[in-house]
Amino acid sequence: MAALRDTAADWLAERRPAIVVEVMQAKGSVPRGEGTRMLVSERRNAGTIGGGHLELKAIAHARGLLKLAASGRSPDEMPAALSAAALLMQHYPLGPALGQCCGGAVTLGYAWLDPAALERWPVSRARFHLQLYGAGHVGRAIAQALAPLAVTVDWIDERDEEFPVAWGTHSNAPWPGHIRKVCVDAVEGEVRRGAPGDAYLVLTHRHDLDLKITQQVLQRGDFGYLGLIGSRTKKQRFLHRFEQLGLPAALLDRITCPIGVPGIDGKQPEVIAAAVVAQLLQVCPASGD
Repeated sequence: MAALRDTAADWLAERRPAIVVEVMQAKGSVPRGEGTRMLVSERRNAGTIGGGHLELKAIAHARGLLKLAASGRSPDEMPAALSAAALLMQHYPLGPALGQCCGGAVTLGYAWLDPAALERWPVSRARFHLQLYGAGHVGRAIAQALAPLAVTVDWIDERDEEFPVAWGTHSNAPWPGHIRKVCVDAVEGEVRRGAPGDAYLVLTHRHDLDLKITQQVLQRGDFGYLGLIGSRTKKQRFLHRFEQLGLPAALLDRITCPIGVPGIDGKQPEVIAAAVVAQLLQVCPASGD
């Protein structure tokens, strides 16, 4: 929802005529709950209210409203033309009306995308906050996988040139605001900026730097998740060093290395990223709605 709100703000700034489709009421078994939104313009749509026949009907109806509003009018006149249809409500029993097997019922609202609609749009709280250390191939893949999610990320590296300018392999889209790139010389010093319960992923280009960062996180002791990229051999070497420093075994047991959901084969950055993001969603309790 945070990324979709950013898209809504971009479309509004571009003066792109669009409709906000919102699930106003949801009863029984339904694809998405109340408050779920999607955006529909003449040629594009963003977000989803659950897919299937319901979404197809909603998109068609929204584009019908856009066509009605645009007929013979300039863009400046279109919001006023649609004002009569603003907050138009339509009720859909999913089984009888649309042939969907969910069995519930949904009421959709249709409103013009204008400053008032954006102001009404709630700002989602993040599921978790992550300090992501390393802008190499795996770090980039993880950041790309996290970009559409309602999370906040401090993406930290000492090499500014390693941060990609655009989000996505084949896209020029700028990185969303909740992925914050941090370029500093002593990256391990960023650990102290974390908050209790934060997640940490350590995957830099140097083992000695990984060691420094991991040690700083362990010495904090209040982390929600600590993932260290590497093999079990690397983990044993790090554990030996930490034991020499007198760090307690109970704390060391909380290091996740190798990272990612077990049982997913493949060392391609995108595969590792999928496994790691799934693990973060499993172990980090959602604080948002």
